[in-house]
Amino acid sequence: MRSLSTKLLLAFLGLSLMGVGLASVLARWTTVQEFDRLVLEQAHNNFLNEVTVYYQTHGSWVGVSEYFHQKSQSLQMPPRPGDPGNLRPPPQNVGAAPRQAPVPFILIDQNGYVVHAVPPYRPGEYMSANKLAQGTPIKIGSQVVGTMLATGSAPPLSEQEQQYLDRTNQALLVSALATATIALLLSIVVARTLTKPMRELTRAIRAMAQGKLGVAVAVRSRDEIGELTSAFNQMSADLARANQLRRQMTADIAHDLRTPLSVIGGYVESLSDGVLEPNPARFDVMRQQVEHLQHLVEDLRTLSLADAGELKLNRQRIAPQTLLEQTASMFEHQAAQKQIMLRVEAEPGLPEIAVDEMRMTQVLGNLVGNALRYTPNGGHITLAAKRHAQKIILSVVDNGAGIAPDVLPHIFERFYRADTSRQGESESGLGLAIAKSLVEAHGGALTATSEGVGRGSTFSLDLGLA
Repeated sequence: MRSLSTKLLLAFLGLSLMGVGLASVLARWTTVQEFDRLVLEQAHNNFLNEVTVYYQTHGSWVGVSEYFHQKSQSLQMPPRPGDPGNLRPPPQNVGAAPRQAPVPFILIDQNGYVVHAVPPYRPGEYMSANKLAQGTPIKIGSQVVGTMLATGSAPPLSEQEQQYLDRTNQALLVSALATATIALLLSIVVARTLTKPMRELTRAIRAMAQGKLGVAVAVRSRDEIGELTSAFNQMSADLARANQLRRQMTADIAHDLRTPLSVIGGYVESLSDGVLEPNPARFDVMRQQVEHLQHLVEDLRTLSLADAGELKLNRQRIAPQTLLEQTASMFEHQAAQKQIMLRVEAEPGLPEIAVDEMRMTQVLGNLVGNALRYTPNGGHITLAAKRHAQKIILSVVDNGAGIAPDVLPHIFERFYRADTSRQGESESGLGLAIAKSLVEAHGGALTATSEGVGRGSTFSLDLGLA
């Protein structure tokens, strides 16, 4: 049995049948018990009224046993023409045990002796006070003239009573069958409803295995299966995007490699053919292109190590203000040339942080370098440090070109170029991606915010104190 739908169907059907069967048995048992109790109460009241009338008529219990004996004999005789309609033979239950007595009560006089008996009691048997206390006293006015006591056996059912029970049992059987049928139909519907998303997910997974990324499955509920479907759709979309980014990154790497290689190859060919004369300027151009290639290869290596979790960090404790001041000193000359105010603002008394100083300087240097490129002359750049709960937040804030809202979510992607004017020819397009990877390798997070184009931007590093 490999089908989940079949398993669910059998489970639902089994539980439904068990519930229906148990309910039917309990309903029938309760009906029979309550009906027997009602019949016994009616027989009790009838016997009490009958013996009370007998005593009132005869003034004693003399002949009462013969009276009930004759009455019992008359009930067992077949009716004759002209007999009253209520004189009919007792009902015979096919396959059922016969009742022990037509009237399951004994009569005891005021002295404690049995005057009318049915088995297992005998006429003339004396009853103790404890036994009499279990019976019902028979009163004429305020005088107790006797006691009636139940024998414990139920009176026989009349034909109408037996027919009522039979109809009740038939109704319970029909109800049980109808309920079981409805349960079967509902089980089929519920099983198919529950397994439909699973079948759709299976088809989507097989489609992804064949290379069709980005497949989405309709979310039909908000339960666990709906959450699973939503998670699958998100995974499918992420895989499709990752695949697209991989292809784009491959194309960008090929482009970035082709340009310097073309320049170097052209110069080497021209120099070897004697078309160009060797001079320091031409060799300097080739050297710059080689450095660009080396820089690109090193960036790719750094990213691959970070992705594999094999980037080694030489952590040392350093004051946040010292780290910011070292970075600012590296860009003082460039900032002065563009008349940009470069300042450091750090809260006093900040604790030291354990970071790889060289790697963290690389991150901050990348952020400050970007800020210098996109901040106009006369602007300002602030390197700030503050404490927030158990974190130190380092930030680079500028009032430069800002970042458009549609670009902001993608700026940390590799080789992402929303605006070619924001990328220098010598840049690999991996700077921010590397910065993010280095910060995450430290257990921190790098985020960017901007109020829009022309309104500056803020890059924040959240680093733990541990």
